[in-house]
Amino acid sequence: MSVISHITLGTNDTERSGRFYDDVLGVLGFNRLPKPPGKPPAYEKGGMPTLYLYKPENGRPATWGNGTHIAFVADTRDAVRAFHETALKLGGSSEGEPGLRTHYGDNYYAAYVRDPDGNKLQAVCYSADE
Repeated sequence: MSVISHITLGTNDTERSGRFYDDVLGVLGFNRLPKPPGKPPAYEKGGMPTLYLYKPENGRPATWGNGTHIAFVADTRDAVRAFHETALKLGGSSEGEPGLRTHYGDNYYAAYVRDPDGNKLQAVCYSADE
């Protein structure tokens, strides 16, 4: 399994971006994942990491960093909590306390931080362990 869960890129127009990435990533062997209507495009090549295209959550225009984060797979929820705690101790800031994000999945347990330069990072655990 990859140590990277997914990569999210900001977009101002998901339909246009979907058309672009369908072809550009298609030549590299990526496939667009089936999603319900209205969901942003997502791509994989034989599994994780997945590339997602989203409009920024804050409603502002997408730029080279706004709406972008890198997510790393954690083996346990304890590891997610340790990721968050360690980042804060080393000068990072919290962008979301460790916890379940059931709108992404029943066992989607994650935490979000920004590094000292402002880059957004995530740790995510998909198992039901406590």
